Amino acid sequence: MKTPLLNVQIPSIYTKGNQPALLPARMAKCTPDMYHALHSIATDLQEKGGKLVLSDMFRSYDMQYQANLDYRSGKKAAYSPPPGGSMHEAGRAIDIDLSQIKVSLAEFWAISQKYGATPIISQPNAGLKEAWHFDCRGSHGLIYEYYKNGKGSNMKPYTAMAVSSILSLGIMVDRFGNHCNEAFIQSGLIRLGFDIGDIDGYIGANTNAALKKAGITSSSVEDIIKQIEDMLQAKFPIEYQAVIDEGIDEVIPEHIMG
Repeated sequence: MKTPLLNVQIPSIYTKGNQPALLPARMAKCTPDMYHALHSIATDLQEKGGKLVLSDMFRSYDMQYQANLDYRSGKKAAYSPPPGGSMHEAGRAIDIDLSQIKVSLAEFWAISQKYGATPIISQPNAGLKEAWHFDCRGSHGLIYEYYKNGKGSNMKPYTAMAVSSILSLGIMVDRFGNHCNEAFIQSGLIRLGFDIGDIDGYIGANTNAALKKAGITSSSVEDIIKQIEDMLQAKFPIEYQAVIDEGIDEVIPEHIMG
């Protein structure tokens, strides 16, 4: 199965009728492991007198395109990459209101990292840009390390991780054109522990060798995808775990791969 996106109800910086409002529905979507992290972090903060209040979470392709356009035009100061490069597109990133947490940023880092939410900056300095941004990398952190260690070289580590996260939802990434399915196969193999070189959407000798090592012999792309998805679900169950709760539904994202 594809990694599901879940609807989530979480406080936001937005208001409705001068009253605090939940994060808008179009943005209030995340992966199961991010869902669990959000509620665990919120509970810990509440015990310390703070609140987890979001300004951003999920972005569709069009929303990411607009965010990048706003950055390039100067309307938005914080950097937003083009579509296919943000963890927001995978439901694995949050931007928070630092004024609401009521603890130091260093203490918030300790809380968030306990539940798998990783800061994007290198030190807990609230004055730095993107101090408010946290990722729930899950198994896609393996892609980051793979590229950081030089095993892949056609993208920066963060971009490769975002690409893998987005593809896992079944959402297209423009850089791969009609080869998104093949790129997913490659990213899935890396997450399973195999070396394939670059994630480029072309099934070459390295990818075929990794498939053989994984015990996958089918020549059908659809069958290979299913087998890899089954392996990933078995290895990383928290990323696929359904949340059984009233009002929580699986979301079918836009721009599904063909």
